[in-house]
Amino acid sequence: MNITLFDGIYHKNLLPLTYTKPVSKLRVGILTIKEKWEHFIENPIQIKTQDYLSKKFGDEIIENSMGINGSVLPNDDLMSSLLELKNNQILTKKGNVIAINPLPTSTENLSEILSTYKKVETKADFLQIENVWDIFKLNDQAIREDIELIKDTKTFVTPSETNQILGEEVFIEEGAKVECVILNSTTGPIYIAKDAEVMEGSMLRGPIALCENGVIKMGAKIYGATTIGPYSKVGGEVNNCVIQGYSNKGHDGFLGNSVIGEWCNLGADSNNSNLKNNYQSVDVYNYVEEKYVDTELQFCGLIMGDHSKSAINTMFNTGTVVGVSANIYGADFPSKFIPSYSWGGRKPLEYKFEKAMDTAKRVMERRDIALTEDDLEILQIVWDLSKKYRK
Repeated sequence: MNITLFDGIYHKNLLPLTYTKPVSKLRVGILTIKEKWEHFIENPIQIKTQDYLSKKFGDEIIENSMGINGSVLPNDDLMSSLLELKNNQILTKKGNVIAINPLPTSTENLSEILSTYKKVETKADFLQIENVWDIFKLNDQAIREDIELIKDTKTFVTPSETNQILGEEVFIEEGAKVECVILNSTTGPIYIAKDAEVMEGSMLRGPIALCENGVIKMGAKIYGATTIGPYSKVGGEVNNCVIQGYSNKGHDGFLGNSVIGEWCNLGADSNNSNLKNNYQSVDVYNYVEEKYVDTELQFCGLIMGDHSKSAINTMFNTGTVVGVSANIYGADFPSKFIPSYSWGGRKPLEYKFEKAMDTAKRVMERRDIALTEDDLEILQIVWDLSKKYRK
């Protein structure tokens, strides 16, 4: 089966996280959505994304390829429905498009072509990332499902006797460093990837995923369901968060019910609120509605796009949304919606593009990764797309 993961209607709904990547490149659980599909599909998987992202991430759609919504997480139940989907049919779930067979190779007259397809409703149960907060909301189940996906393909070692182990679901890959740590998997599995390190004195309460080359600093308190993406460093107190990768929260401070993009840094003692004082559900800014919307969640913290940073002692209010390449500082609470390329706090200035890119280049060079021309082009377009919000 040839498949193409397409962004669909959720790309804009998942901003600012998808400003710089397709929907299927988002990480939830241990793996990105695309990586999950690669465990189910033998053939190479194509991506159909926004025009400005296509040069870096997009592929030519293979003729007779099945299109699958990139916000959907695969499982055996869904695969059964996909295998039964016939030619010129659209698989739906509660009216939402899940798969199109085949996906038209051209967008010309797309609506007219798709109107001739027959819609088939699936009864399969599966996870889908429709809103930014779904990433941490569904992370518990996603970690558990990913453990089942990958555990037969990994080599795990017996934890060192210096550790205190509770429960039977501690998975430490060969090459990871874990010493003098409390690992409690009675509430969910704990996965520690190769070349990752959990420093002494840390306390982990599952479900937790620490990806390759990730680091948990000394004395950290990590509650599930939390994912620390590759090459990320985390300290302090963290509860139900997903850090996409290459980002740091290296010092004390609280981060809860949050999603942090790539190449971000939270300064020492930065904290976020994840619960309103009146205990009501949390509103967050939505790019589709261009206003605050109700998450229907009592706990919701910080959503931060790629390349954004906060200074020491930054205080984020409940349900704060930060765009791409923002530099946040100030003694007061910053705004609950901080546009991309903002510089400051409550009333930020515009972060000059050239200065932002100079910082991005330096940050990435520390990990021996180059800021490419494709990256610069994407970030320039994000600058242009987000300009209206800075006004």
